[in-house]
Amino acid sequence: MDATIYHHPRCTTSRKALDRLRDAGIEPAVVKYVDEGWTEAQLRELFDAAGLTPGQAVRKREKLYTELGLADATDDELLAAMVEHPVLVERPFVVTAKGTRLARPLERLDEIL
Repeated sequence: MDATIYHHPRCTTSRKALDRLRDAGIEPAVVKYVDEGWTEAQLRELFDAAGLTPGQAVRKREKLYTELGLADATDDELLAAMVEHPVLVERPFVVTAKGTRLARPLERLDEIL
């Protein structure tokens, strides 16, 4: 099975999701999105596929979220902030032929494996 994980190596949940994929016999394409960044179109496509809004996919516990005053931001403002600061995107997102999920909690991966 082909899979892609949008991965942040410093994130425990992201590392556990990568391990779970490998334990299932899947060697996914690994996109280190914090290094590579996003375009607005990529984020819109990813969130749409996962059935999430930008407000549901932003890392509210990220210090930068508070520093930028994003609590009352619109979806368009959140998307712009996530493009400028990729660390604001919740993680990890996993894409397989069976769908796209934000793997939080980790058990959500089971839906697309």
